[in-house]
Amino acid sequence: MSHETLQNIALLIDADNIDPKGIDPVLTVMAELGQVNIRRAYGNFAKQALVNWDTITNKFGIRPHQQFDVSKGKNATDMAMTIDAIDLLYQGKVDGFGIMTSDSDFTPLVTRLRQDGIIVYGFGGTKTPESFRSVCTRFIEIEKLIAGNAADKAGATAERPAKGAGTVDAELVELLGMAWRAAKRDDEGFAAIGEIGNIAGNRSSFDVRNYGYKRLSDMFKALDNFKLERRDNGQIFVKRLR
Repeated sequence: MSHETLQNIALLIDADNIDPKGIDPVLTVMAELGQVNIRRAYGNFAKQALVNWDTITNKFGIRPHQQFDVSKGKNATDMAMTIDAIDLLYQGKVDGFGIMTSDSDFTPLVTRLRQDGIIVYGFGGTKTPESFRSVCTRFIEIEKLIAGNAADKAGATAERPAKGAGTVDAELVELLGMAWRAAKRDDEGFAAIGEIGNIAGNRSSFDVRNYGYKRLSDMFKALDNFKLERRDNGQIFVKRLR
């Protein structure tokens, strides 16, 4: 799903729960929305587990926000990120957010941001709870981005293999089928792939990168349930076969 390019994007990172190797590919994805001018990472950087973040923040122009553990079992990082996000929302200077976390505690924050019409991309691990995934405009697994980025650097082609690139289950096929049925179709049953992607995105946090593909057209090529057709104007149309 494509969005009109926005002006000012904020990327907020829960450093306590995120693999920093994902920052580079995440910033690439966030470029879909616009300029990521606000880049902040939150965590207790005095901990040994976060010792390498000084190099990371300098490399990517990220502003670290130190949050000491006030008391055992209480996460000051979550509170600081939430406060900053709401401050940015009410200042009216941010058009979209990227939230890097695997913590479902940020679900109410994302819900609140989206109530104001703000686009929110979520980035987290494979075990990120569905409650957080589902409220994001898009949710993308960081491990998949890291793997894709490594393949590109190793000289892999832009095209994914037609088969076996990712696990496409029956639930996803049904989601795509629902989007195709809801889209405007011509007399032969073909619908514009862009409209299908938009409808699927509005119904869920679906993103093809979670399944090992770079483009929606690559995914449809791998599915026997659908047929693709490229028209003379270069547009791609999709028809469900079964």
